[in-house]
Amino acid sequence: MAYRLLAVDLDGTLLRRSDGRVDERDSAAIRELSRAGVTVTINTGRLHSGSIEAARVCGIVGPIACVEGSHLVEAESERTIARHAMTPEVTRLLREAFRGLATYVFEHDGIHHDEAGEPFAQYVRTWSPNLKLVEEALDERVWANGPLAAVAIGSEADCTAAMTVLRAHSNDIFSVCFPIWQYPGRHCILVRTAGPNKGTALVELCNSIGCSLEEAVVVGDWWNDIPMFEVAGLSFVMGGAPPEVGGKASEVLTHEHGTGGGIAEAIRRAWG
Repeated sequence: MAYRLLAVDLDGTLLRRSDGRVDERDSAAIRELSRAGVTVTINTGRLHSGSIEAARVCGIVGPIACVEGSHLVEAESERTIARHAMTPEVTRLLREAFRGLATYVFEHDGIHHDEAGEPFAQYVRTWSPNLKLVEEALDERVWANGPLAAVAIGSEADCTAAMTVLRAHSNDIFSVCFPIWQYPGRHCILVRTAGPNKGTALVELCNSIGCSLEEAVVVGDWWNDIPMFEVAGLSFVMGGAPPEVGGKASEVLTHEHGTGGGIAEAIRRAWG
């Protein structure tokens, strides 16, 4: 198979966990692959503003998928190709469910939060460096622009209560809750519109260059990468990923997630 597209996850895959940077081995391999005529792109949970530096380092200028497929955008020009925003009905639901939690509203270019979100701003900044503190509590105006996603942080009990409300609306929203290791005792809820994921994003990325899914190679390391593992012609998972995630990929890389070098290894194994 002559693969025509490489789509890579960012955190833990292309980006090292120690410093959030791209390993030089990976950026060099990506640039060489691009010169050979293969399209290289990004498929990430981050916003565009949180992805553009990695794209620049690797010379990626075309379409990338952000917020797990909720936003497809040209890396360099910032032109939106597709946007799957949350509806007013969903944002009203979230405003009520997130009451009492530190809340962050994700727009295409940055993240809004109020003073309650300040203690966790450094953690949320991994999605985008563009955090915007609003002077008063997050009100209807902040939610009115069709946000791509939202995050809420609080105690396990409060997040569990919010998730009980959200799970009753699974036809309209995707929601997930997980502990934050940097803040013991705190949990994070991530919500976006139902439907888009990294698998649907890969379909759109392939369509944008006129290649088939069978001609696509993907690399990831976490649960949200499984949808693209399931549809790509060839999928690599970083070493050290959870076994349930690794079992969904075609092959396991020797490089551990978050350490760098995995993308270069995947390129060697897929293209020789």
